[in-house]
Amino acid sequence: MTVPSSSAEHALDARPELPGETVSRVAMTPAALELIRRLLPIHGPLMFHQSGGCCDGSAPMCYPAGEFRTGGSDVHLQDLVVDGIPDVPFWMSGSQYAYWQHTHLTVDVVPGRGSGFSLEGPEGVRF
Repeated sequence: MTVPSSSAEHALDARPELPGETVSRVAMTPAALELIRRLLPIHGPLMFHQSGGCCDGSAPMCYPAGEFRTGGSDVHLQDLVVDGIPDVPFWMSGSQYAYWQHTHLTVDVVPGRGSGFSLEGPEGVRF
């Protein structure tokens, strides 16, 4: 993930979900958006969760919607709306949110395989 230097670097801004917010917290680069479009027909509705763990744990993980259980300490940052496709919720752990609550995240795709159960792993890339 990167923080964009200008809004021209991302292709999609998410709809704000936190009460009282009017600006996006999460955006997707064109490459991330294309990967989501490839994953949707394979896995159905999707969701993201960013745990804030070390190493790969601080990267957002993509799951089939509802397969990762969120809890009371998780923060629902945004819903990504992808070309009329069902909303893709983006969650973050409460402890990670405490550090990153003042940032705008841009999710990108890089070559290589991350660890964990994120759906993009078999594609040879990671968010």
